Amino acid sequence: MDDDLRRQLGSLRDHPALDDWVRVEADNRVVVRTGKAELGQGIHTALVLLAAEELHLDPAWIVLEGPCTDGTPDEGVTSGSRSIEDSGGAVRQACAHALAAMVARAADELGVPAFDLRAVDGHVVAPDGRARSYAELAAGRPFALLVRTPVPTVPPEERRWVGHGMPRVDLAERIRGEPVFAQDLQLPELRVARVVRPPRPGATLAGDVPLVAGEAEVVRRGHFVAVVADTEWAAEAAAELLASRLTWTGGAPPPPESTDPGYMEGHVVESMSIVDGAGVDGPPPPPLDLVGAATVVRATYRKPFLLHASIGPSAAAARCVDGHLTVWTHSQGVGPLRHAIAAVLGWDDAAVTVQHVAGPGCYGHNGADDVALDAALVATARPGPPVAVRWTRQDEHAWEPRGPAMAVHLAAGVDSSGAVTSWDQEILTYPHSTRPVTLRGGSRLLASWSLDPAVPRARATPRRSFEIGGHRNADPAYAVGARRVVKHDVDDGSALRTSALRSLGAFANVFAIESFLDELALASGQDPVELRLRHLADPRARAVVEAVVELCGGLAAPGGDDAPGRGLGFARYENSMTYAAVVAEVEVSARTGAVTLRRGWIAADAGEVVDPDGLVNQLEGGFVQAASWTLKEEADGVPTGWDDYPILRFSEVPPVETRLLDRPGHRPMGAGEATCGPTGGAIANAVAQATGVRVRDLPLRPARVLAALRDAL
Repeated sequence: MDDDLRRQLGSLRDHPALDDWVRVEADNRVVVRTGKAELGQGIHTALVLLAAEELHLDPAWIVLEGPCTDGTPDEGVTSGSRSIEDSGGAVRQACAHALAAMVARAADELGVPAFDLRAVDGHVVAPDGRARSYAELAAGRPFALLVRTPVPTVPPEERRWVGHGMPRVDLAERIRGEPVFAQDLQLPELRVARVVRPPRPGATLAGDVPLVAGEAEVVRRGHFVAVVADTEWAAEAAAELLASRLTWTGGAPPPPESTDPGYMEGHVVESMSIVDGAGVDGPPPPPLDLVGAATVVRATYRKPFLLHASIGPSAAAARCVDGHLTVWTHSQGVGPLRHAIAAVLGWDDAAVTVQHVAGPGCYGHNGADDVALDAALVATARPGPPVAVRWTRQDEHAWEPRGPAMAVHLAAGVDSSGAVTSWDQEILTYPHSTRPVTLRGGSRLLASWSLDPAVPRARATPRRSFEIGGHRNADPAYAVGARRVVKHDVDDGSALRTSALRSLGAFANVFAIESFLDELALASGQDPVELRLRHLADPRARAVVEAVVELCGGLAAPGGDDAPGRGLGFARYENSMTYAAVVAEVEVSARTGAVTLRRGWIAADAGEVVDPDGLVNQLEGGFVQAASWTLKEEADGVPTGWDDYPILRFSEVPPVETRLLDRPGHRPMGAGEATCGPTGGAIANAVAQATGVRVRDLPLRPARVLAALRDAL
């Protein structure tokens, strides 16, 4: 199947049965199914718009059903900013095919050629006014079609809904405070469990475990221990009591030096060249010879371990009845999670149902999958009434997978005309993808490693796929002459667990590339905007850079006592998706080193805009989260709360202005991670402009900035 056909069909290419996607109800409502989870990114609203457009139906008549292993297509994990392409493409084509099938049925019933019929507000209408409702044509009647090829969709000039937006379909009940989140799940006879964790990763129980703790009963499965009670407060009290009675041995915290480039270089497990966004076989070539360049710049940039740090800790519920397990979870991949849980239990997949429910929001692999296994272990040990497991803040901070630490070494040469003629980049990175998948003889779910017998921990293996993991956006989007990009995969063998965090390696790579471009511009006496435009051949890339500079009025910041600085960052996410350019304005206190983010501007080209408000929310949300990483976040040791892992506060979020470069007729592209890397680069460049000092290690906390200022004196 060629690439264009795959893009048009989206997930339909793997799940072609039309009845898996669309069902017409007797009341003329249309149920549309998706395997992509709503995580706060607004994808369900966008899918409703796409469905309504192709069905010529008011969006109010569309009922969207989210992921469940027993009822929706398995679209894998909601990740990689691919929902609008994969599920959006599938829903658009599925609804277009469904309408075509209903028009064909109406043509037979009305005796009118199909091309003379019109679809109007849930009816297929003949020229003489006779009509059949969608319910009359399809309710209770399967389509029984396999979609193999795309059909024409509503052209841009005729669209009523796509590109115009609508109120979010998932917000009203949340604004009313209804119990829609996994943490608030209400089920009959629901009991509450709390897992008692060891004091450090890898520790095991020594000695006996009491069968009862306070008002709760104890569940022990090897070194996995939990308490079950009738209320949350009783479970919490019992967990504290039991924790005081348990003895643990062994285990160790993460090495404190694990983010140092030197330490990482000593624990490289594989190195590979990155060519056109993918890893290639064979040993990497030697570093480029920069001799002869008029200007040579070398620099190393560092990103620490990060947490997902969802404001609501992870939660799940489970019930085991008659040998069937049902799990309610805010996992991003209910299908892979079902396989992973069944494998740990030694059950058939068919004996496990995993249903997605709303969670606190997480872009990446946090504790949602792990707490789902916690609930499954307790429920299968105590069949009958459902049980809820809710992690504490300490659980979330201490046990969720971390976003990997990375270091990026860069060296480049610029000729006498100002052209970048050589680019040498080496990346050191821990694993970025340890999501739960079915692996022979191993598991990636936290509690599985504590069972007896334990399921061995399945470690990550270096990956070469296009724009994956640590080499995502490692290939600069600029024409930089001779280039050498090498990725070094790091694994120190410790209990430290890393996995996917929003944008994966793109945040560190783009932060480094965009910071380095400003350093090249300064060293060679060039304007940073002109340097970028000179080396960008793609007109759409140039357009977003020019648009954001126009939007902010230029990079020359207004003056004042503590003159602010402005910086620019640009990237095309995965070098194949949304183009995004960001300008940040900051103030830096010369006395304290504190960086205050004053304003932000974004220009983005995501192809055809399906839901303008949703797209803006994604772009600006990425800006805010990346600003928090850039200015605040660093997972030193084992954080237990907000005091030792601060994040950007609501009061610190600046005004952000966004311009969308809509391109009707072009494929819509994922944008959820597009602004992360450019934001990090833009803030770092703004700090450098404001202070005249380059800080290359994140986060840009006051002590680090102040030390750089003092060193420059």
